[in-house]
Amino acid sequence: MAPLIALIGGFALLRLLGVAGVDALDAWQPALRGGLALMFVTTGIPHFLPGWRRDMAAMIPPALPRPELLVLLTGVLELAGAVGLLIAPLAPAAAICLALLMLAMFPANVSAARRGLSLGGKPVTPLPLRTLLQVVFIAAAVAAAV
Repeated sequence: MAPLIALIGGFALLRLLGVAGVDALDAWQPALRGGLALMFVTTGIPHFLPGWRRDMAAMIPPALPRPELLVLLTGVLELAGAVGLLIAPLAPAAAICLALLMLAMFPANVSAARRGLSLGGKPVTPLPLRTLLQVVFIAAAVAAAV
C-alpha cells in the first residue's frame, strides 16, 4: 500500500501547493508527475536494501536469469524514471518508460502471488488487488505522459 499512499499523498500535497501559489505545480499533471516520482522513489530504494533485494529476487520467475541483477537494474530504472518525471522536457518519455517497466515487472508480481511469497516480512499483495493497483499505477503514468 505504500506506493499507493505515496502516489495519492504526493499528488494531493503537490496539488495543494499549486493551489496555494506555487506556479510550477498549478496544474494536475505536474502534481501527478511529482506523486509518481515519490512513488518510484518509495519503490526504488528497497531494491538496494539486502533483505528486500533477496525477497524481490525470489519474486522473479525462475525462467529469468540473474534475478539479483534484474532487481538492481529495475531499481536503477525506477529511480532514474523518478528523476526524469521531475524534468519537464523528459517527463513524458520518463512516464511512458515507467509504464512499460511496470508492465515488464508485472509477471514477477504474479509469480510471487501464486507462490505465496513475502516481501519485507509481509505476504505479497494478493493477485486481484495487485492487478488493480498495477492498472492504477500504469494509468497514472500514461496520464502523466500525455
